[in-house]
Amino acid sequence: MTSRSFAWVLMIATACVLRSGAAQAQDVPGIEICTFEKKMERRTSCLQSNINFLQGTISKLVIDSQRKIDAANRRIEALESMAAELQKTVVEFQTAQKKQSQPLAKEDRKDNAKENGK
Repeated sequence: MTSRSFAWVLMIATACVLRSGAAQAQDVPGIEICTFEKKMERRTSCLQSNINFLQGTISKLVIDSQRKIDAANRRIEALESMAAELQKTVVEFQTAQKKQSQPLAKEDRKDNAKENGK
């Protein structure tokens, strides 16, 4: 690293450190305690800031909840269609099983009739 690039890196690092100290003094969105404000204008501004923050938070939660509800409804519909398909398959297997057991029952009756007739 050359001395010139080292100087730039040092200057940028210093600016970042100084900037991070200034960022702590900035207003961070969130709920603030407004009762400490002496002037009514500042207290009103603080309360309005709280209201805006809460409205934004509520709207984000509403959107998130609606997305989750929509995803759950899609999953429910998919499961209902899968259950209907499975019920159809079970009915088909049951009818196939009944068809297979009916010829056997007819053959057993014929065998019993032959044995009784002898």
